[in-house]
Amino acid sequence: MPNSLEPDRPLAYEGPDIERPASSAPGEQFAEHDTSAAPHDPYAAWRLRDFRLYSVGWVLSVIGQQIQDVAVGWDIFNRTQAEAQLNPFLALGLIGAVLAAPVVLLGIPAGALADRFDRRKIIMFSLGGAAAAALALAWLSHVHAPLWSMYVSLLAGATASAVGWPARSALLPQLVPARDFSNAATWNSSMFQVASMVGPALGGAILIKSPALAYVVDAGFLLAFVAFLIPLNVKPIARPREPISLASVAAGVRFVFRTKIILATITLDLFAVLFGGATALIPAYAKDILHVGSVGFGILRASPAVGALGMALWLTHRPPMKHAGRDMVAAVAGFGLATIVFGLSRNFPLSCLMLLLTGACDNISVVVRHTLVQMLTPDEMRGRVSAVNNIFIGASNELGGLESGLTAWWLGAVRSVVLGGIGTIAVVAGVAGIWPQVLRFGSLQDARPEGHGKKEED
Repeated sequence: MPNSLEPDRPLAYEGPDIERPASSAPGEQFAEHDTSAAPHDPYAAWRLRDFRLYSVGWVLSVIGQQIQDVAVGWDIFNRTQAEAQLNPFLALGLIGAVLAAPVVLLGIPAGALADRFDRRKIIMFSLGGAAAAALALAWLSHVHAPLWSMYVSLLAGATASAVGWPARSALLPQLVPARDFSNAATWNSSMFQVASMVGPALGGAILIKSPALAYVVDAGFLLAFVAFLIPLNVKPIARPREPISLASVAAGVRFVFRTKIILATITLDLFAVLFGGATALIPAYAKDILHVGSVGFGILRASPAVGALGMALWLTHRPPMKHAGRDMVAAVAGFGLATIVFGLSRNFPLSCLMLLLTGACDNISVVVRHTLVQMLTPDEMRGRVSAVNNIFIGASNELGGLESGLTAWWLGAVRSVVLGGIGTIAVVAGVAGIWPQVLRFGSLQDARPEGHGKKEED
């Protein structure tokens, strides 16, 4: 597809003009992206050594995190039911609040760090802190320490992860050429779904032995990621020249709010996940509604990842979406509908199928959003813009768990999930109405930060 945008074609980018580096001749920045004559290579990213190393290590860390997530939910839910210290639904919701707080409070400063210092070293420091917190959690679970101490350990691990999250998001474009980034982002999403499928299933099996063992396994996988980061050849980036100030730290926020297509896609994901995420209540569904044990719980927890993996593999073997905005809006609406059916289901296979569909729909949204955030952002700002994205999306995942826990406490689990699905569909309608350019957004291959879209009017 040509890089120039004709009026009768779908809009590929609406955002602020960004100056092309002075060292580049007109059109030079886009020459390497003209792939119209080349056949689509679904394995382009995997031909790159650094991408392979990064992806394997990252997948191991995600598997470990998923194992911990499964273990924490099951461990705390069962302890609160047995000990009657706290309402079990409220206990599940508090997990989300504890995990969200560091993302919200530290996201913007962590983004500034990612743009000024070695992103790989920041990630390694973050992984080490998270591994230490996981080992502490294992000990606390083994000795049946007070419940509040487990929340403190979760907070420590979430804090370490929040410091490294923007650096992880911004590192990938330093490992992959821009022409292959959409392919890399899709494979990245695929690998995340593999990890999200394997992790909960493995976690459910480990829970037969003990939750403490699950936390130890998580720590081991986090440290394995550190080992895979060491040999990477990371492309240097242009560091911000302005001194550290509140204005420079907040530059990512200003960029997102000026770039309407990024703001719209992030907002869509934020509120859809906030209202429509049923994941936090899966322990309650597994035990009290569907009446399956820890293994069945692991299968339910893994079902969204199975659907997302299938969708991701399908996307990687196809050219980049030609109508990505329209596809994203339809996918989020489908996510809401599947959530409603899951909430009403009393049949285990049907419940698994609906969770599978939520994962498939969510994967489309993830690929579109992640590609836009990285490819519409100048490299020297990717850490700060990734931080804003992480606050929106990371906080929505965890605050969605809090919202689900609170509404389940007040209204019951079924009503909580069904109302969340209805809220997701309402969000889709609202975003499409406020930012109609989302529906007109075209091919992901045309997303570039060099400002070949027009400057938006206020």
